[in-house]
Amino acid sequence: MKSFLPPCLRLVLLLLSTLSLQVGVTAVASKPNFLFIITDDQSYDALSIVQKEQGDLARFPWLKTPHLDQLAAQGVRFRNAFVVNSLCSPSRAVNLTGRYNHDVGNGIASNFRPFPATNVTHATLLRAAGYTTAYVGKWHMDSQRERPGFDYFATYIGHGRYDNCPFIVNGKDTPTTGWVDDVATDYAIQFIQKQQDATKPWSLMLGFKTPHQPWEPPARAKNLYAGEVARTVPNVHTPAIYFGKQNQETKAKRPVPPTLPTNLDYFRCVTAMDDCVGRLLGALDPSGFASNTIVIFTSDNGVYLGAHDTGDKRSAYDESLRVPFLVRYPDPITVARGRIADEMVLNLDLSPSLLDFAGVPTPKEMQGQSWRPLLTENKVPWRQAWFYEYFAENQKGTRVPDITAVRTTDAKLIKYLGHREWTELFDLKTDPYEIHNLINDPAAEALKKKMLAEHDRLAQEVDFHVPEFVNRPPNWGKPGSLSGDLAPLSIPVRGSQ
Repeated sequence: MKSFLPPCLRLVLLLLSTLSLQVGVTAVASKPNFLFIITDDQSYDALSIVQKEQGDLARFPWLKTPHLDQLAAQGVRFRNAFVVNSLCSPSRAVNLTGRYNHDVGNGIASNFRPFPATNVTHATLLRAAGYTTAYVGKWHMDSQRERPGFDYFATYIGHGRYDNCPFIVNGKDTPTTGWVDDVATDYAIQFIQKQQDATKPWSLMLGFKTPHQPWEPPARAKNLYAGEVARTVPNVHTPAIYFGKQNQETKAKRPVPPTLPTNLDYFRCVTAMDDCVGRLLGALDPSGFASNTIVIFTSDNGVYLGAHDTGDKRSAYDESLRVPFLVRYPDPITVARGRIADEMVLNLDLSPSLLDFAGVPTPKEMQGQSWRPLLTENKVPWRQAWFYEYFAENQKGTRVPDITAVRTTDAKLIKYLGHREWTELFDLKTDPYEIHNLINDPAAEALKKKMLAEHDRLAQEVDFHVPEFVNRPPNWGKPGSLSGDLAPLSIPVRGSQ
């Protein structure tokens, strides 16, 4: 149909239409969707992009994670991401609440407590702000069935199992067939597809079981990496100090081998999980969400994989604290693709960051800070030190005692409550593998004084105390136990009062 409007009026209407479209796009962009993916026990360097970056220092240069590499190449990779408690349930609770585990507003200081339904989380706040919230996959808060704060959930109890894992879908027990992370990915994609015609933004948390033991990869990955071995690390014969001086001295005398046998099923699970990430990223495009969804990938904690002569986590050496952390922000104009950030970000920062992007005020009780400015700016005032805590729990096979620590950009102080003789001090600039304890070195007196003061300052800042909701080992407090004598340290023990 021919227009009878004057050319000048048609131009004005065109400009107004364009402006309206731009305003609409801006309005949509101000409420982005969130896809948060969290693995279980993934080492910070269990990414092939990190292995390539490390070159000759890479432990497993044969590892392939092409889809996670793609995610990093399209967004921001934080090289110094850490957790404030290196254990499954406590770390997940920190991600949800933005609060330390000793805080009653978190309430999780071990693997054996259900997540408090009354907790304020990014999910409860986003839902109140108009978001549809969903949780899929591994939750791991004791044997809890509920998923507080989420409108939709398809998940399982505890660790579940790798094959044919029973799921709970919105409260209903549901049998499934297949590898557990493939099934979780199916549920996540179904949720995303169902949001296509919805008018509300959405936030989806997806927990993978990978690569937690018992390390059972799917059939497609069972023969990957056959015959491969890991390169050694300098601290392979430097066990944790709480294993005893004699044990340390004996192992320190052994020659460091060039390679080590490794658990190849761990890495097979990682690569199979990477396939799932590829499917998720692919599902965002046809659904129309790729341009307005912030994708975040991380792990609940690191793991030693032979470093410090152990395969566990929990303690405060970097292999345990450090996690992979990738963020793909959908605005290619303001965020350079493949950006690398070296600021120290924490799992404590997730909730404030999501709320920041969603335009939801962050409660003052949350103890993290939004890393949103770090995605686009080179010089942002940021933390130079942070506080770590771990509380010994009734977990079979572990001997890790209560720990507090402070890590700065270039040093670390570790305290073992009740065992002053185990205190450790490391200069991370000259000793990144944390081999040489400087606590009794006269030449490190200035560093020692600085780090002790920083530890006390941060402990006070976060109101550190030993909560009463810790599940202690049966021998806790008895002679010869790792608890030692806590009384001289005057560490307060508090509960919910």
